[in-house]
Amino acid sequence: MAIDTIFALSSGAPPAAIAVVRISGPAAGDALFALAGRLPHPRRASLAVLTDPQSGELLDSTLVLWLPGPATATGEDSVELHLHGGRAVVAAVEAALARIPDLRRAEPGEFTRRAFANGRIDLAEAEGLADLLSAETELQRRAAQAMASGVLSRAVNDWRTSLLSLSAQLEAALDFSDEDDVGDGIGALPEGFAAGCTALASEIGAWLSRPRAEPLREGFRVVLAGPPNAGKSTLFNALVEAEAAITAPQAGTTRDVLTRSVALDGVPFTFADTAGLRDDGAGEIERIGIARALAEAASADLVLWLGPEGEGPQGAALWEIEAQADRDDTSAKSAPVCRVSALTGQGLAALRNALVAHARSALPKPGEAALNTRQHRLLSDVAASVLLAPDERDPLLAAEQLRLGRRALDALVGRTGTEDMLDALFGRFCIGK
Repeated sequence: MAIDTIFALSSGAPPAAIAVVRISGPAAGDALFALAGRLPHPRRASLAVLTDPQSGELLDSTLVLWLPGPATATGEDSVELHLHGGRAVVAAVEAALARIPDLRRAEPGEFTRRAFANGRIDLAEAEGLADLLSAETELQRRAAQAMASGVLSRAVNDWRTSLLSLSAQLEAALDFSDEDDVGDGIGALPEGFAAGCTALASEIGAWLSRPRAEPLREGFRVVLAGPPNAGKSTLFNALVEAEAAITAPQAGTTRDVLTRSVALDGVPFTFADTAGLRDDGAGEIERIGIARALAEAASADLVLWLGPEGEGPQGAALWEIEAQADRDDTSAKSAPVCRVSALTGQGLAALRNALVAHARSALPKPGEAALNTRQHRLLSDVAASVLLAPDERDPLLAAEQLRLGRRALDALVGRTGTEDMLDALFGRFCIGK
């Protein structure tokens, strides 16, 4: 099947000093020749005058790069046009490219998908690159950079080598079971096999025990909960440093979940303000808000409880907060994590510092790769298979467990996978990446 040649603006939206247009595919060289009238020396920036192949109109005088495959980002012949970054220049060049036969505009993530399809990156590295593109804090950037640079992929290759070595021991036991140096017979596993499985499972377990990627990507989720008029919305506004939530003395002012993402000392947070929790006096709409508030608290990384001490949602990681500390009628708590007043600022700095310290302990360490849900599930399957293999009395059954482990490792880095999952991943990328 013929492979299309694609093009797209890969730099930020114009106007800008420079606009980079990428072309990738078998007709990339022909497209450059059509615009510039020549192919420059490979992998060397060259000045070229670009003209419209149909009208002969001057488009731009710019730097171009001719990058023959397969040693390119996509694994295909590629071209980069480093244009002057005005909107009209970019539009004119893109229009000229669109009129060249066998060229079309790229879809979101198509360049990276081609890099994956051509073996330039694996699935774990592509997921890290997607996170890198969306990173907004230094912690997010460093974790995504570690994944995109292949930290997990190299570990997977090492684990796969270990699994193959263990499988080879079983093959020897099956093929040469009558020889004394490979085992005690067809019903016995090779000497040292169980120890090898235990060691490999321990290495994988160290990764599984790391903090997960989702709280880092989405922000450490902190839910403010309590009865009506407990000061939740006022404290929420103070923490996010914006008048995001409406505050009023009437009970039931907040009826839905309001979220705001912020970074505190470089740590990503998502704060959620919720409806006041009460049993009596709530109307139908407010009761819906209360149900949503309870659901938010159940899924939070941390709940700041502003209600009566000891009455917070059960089963959630919870801090007792004594709010409205400036008021004389505030009910004192015996052991709050913080006493705060969002109006006067009392205790706010201490609360922010405590939140940052707590979140840092729960998030991946700076520069440490973190597993997402898909990766964690597959790696858990690998660990389970490796631990089950020594319990099998028949080497054939033990070998099957190791085969299942290898299959899960292959799925982790994309040696096997489904098109639906790939569509969802590469759809996260922007056009031109």
